[in-house]
Amino acid sequence: MAGFIEGVERDQVTLFPDSLEDWIDEDNPVRVIDVFIDELNLGELGFERVAAASTGRPGYHSAVLLKLYVYGYLNRVQSSRRLEREAGRNVEVMWLTGRLAPDHKTIADFRRDNGKAIGKVCSQFVALCRQLGLLADASVAIDGSKFKAVNNRDRNFTKAKMDRRMKQIEESVERYLQQLDSVDRQEPGEALAAKTQHLQDKIAKLKDEMQRLEGLKAKMLNAPDQQISLVDPDARSMATSGRGSGVVGYNVQAAVDTTHHLIVAHDVTNVGNDRAQLSVMSKKTKAVLKTDKLDVVADRGYFSSEQILACNRDNITVTLPKPMTSGNRSKGMFTRNDFRYLPEDDVYVCPASEPLPNRMTTQERGLTLHRYWSNQCQHCTIKHKCTTGKERRITRWQHEHLLEEVQQRLDENPQAMRTRRETVEHPFGTIKARMGATHFLMKRLKNVSTEMALHVLGYNLTRVINIIGIKPLITAIKA
Repeated sequence: MAGFIEGVERDQVTLFPDSLEDWIDEDNPVRVIDVFIDELNLGELGFERVAAASTGRPGYHSAVLLKLYVYGYLNRVQSSRRLEREAGRNVEVMWLTGRLAPDHKTIADFRRDNGKAIGKVCSQFVALCRQLGLLADASVAIDGSKFKAVNNRDRNFTKAKMDRRMKQIEESVERYLQQLDSVDRQEPGEALAAKTQHLQDKIAKLKDEMQRLEGLKAKMLNAPDQQISLVDPDARSMATSGRGSGVVGYNVQAAVDTTHHLIVAHDVTNVGNDRAQLSVMSKKTKAVLKTDKLDVVADRGYFSSEQILACNRDNITVTLPKPMTSGNRSKGMFTRNDFRYLPEDDVYVCPASEPLPNRMTTQERGLTLHRYWSNQCQHCTIKHKCTTGKERRITRWQHEHLLEEVQQRLDENPQAMRTRRETVEHPFGTIKARMGATHFLMKRLKNVSTEMALHVLGYNLTRVINIIGIKPLITAIKA
């Protein structure tokens, strides 16, 4: 009768390999980490402790700690305390660090003190990808995703949240006072005395909480966006795609190559919407790729006339849908799309084939706007389907033709939005899966940016290893 595979006895003497090198095969990803970091000029990148101090206790070289962090973010081990444990029990980490085992404070301090330099390491790997020809197509998809901060939602206050909480406290105090009045009308006794004391203690705690909230409210109203976070001051409450949901965290922006899904450029902001990010991320991506022209696809959250104009001036071609904000279509009325513009005559033609000439030009929020309307609206038989006002007016921006070109590109390539979704949502999903059901480990925007750079580096490393393999990548790094 067949049995089970049996292990060896724990007290049996075992002959291990003579060196750590024998434990690490040629196709192990740690060899890529080791070669990549050894080839960097850490001093030029701005790392501290690159040169040994002439006095004092010897410290760890920056290369050792950087290798440890890159390994950690590549293998879902981001905590400094967990990295400390791995250094003492993980054979791959022992090989990578030469069996050095820094304490968790040394590891954490390195990440905190070398944020800018770590960001440059991430950029260096993207530059390597460009040299390998993996970023030959100047085409990217841009999107943003919300990542949770250390700050809990209950430790973040907006004006609406503060007013709601203070109203709840006032209602609770009123309810307890009514209960006290009810107790006073009953026969005295030990049980009633205990209940009275209990209610009075609750009222006192609520009043203390109200005073605390009053102090926080003053700080909140003085903040630029009238919002404060008590644990991570830079974290902000942001809406997410789920109805009625939200997260206290950061908005991570990413420009992802449409061919190999590599993250070309990224940024971290605490602004909850993407409206002002299109031009910034596009220009950053264009500079990284060192190209004269760039094709960008994004979702409707990035639609902004000023941003599209800025991209056009920088020779960046954007494709994105326009938000549908008008409710006329649901009412069975004509929308702006039902009016046809004739550029040669500078007039709009309404659904009743009546011309709407250019009547006036105004300036609003720094934009030059032209107004078009007709004097024949009062006699139109289909006016009830067009407007409830005296006449229907159409507003046209000075550079409206750029928005029309954006829409035309979308009409000619309806798969662009699917390409965007399949391109840019994959990296965000992968990074969040590596993070697990958790949040950024560090506080403040600059430190969170450091963490994100390590996440992006780990993601890009994994992608390139999967695309070209470990040995070819090591050869390219050494070249």
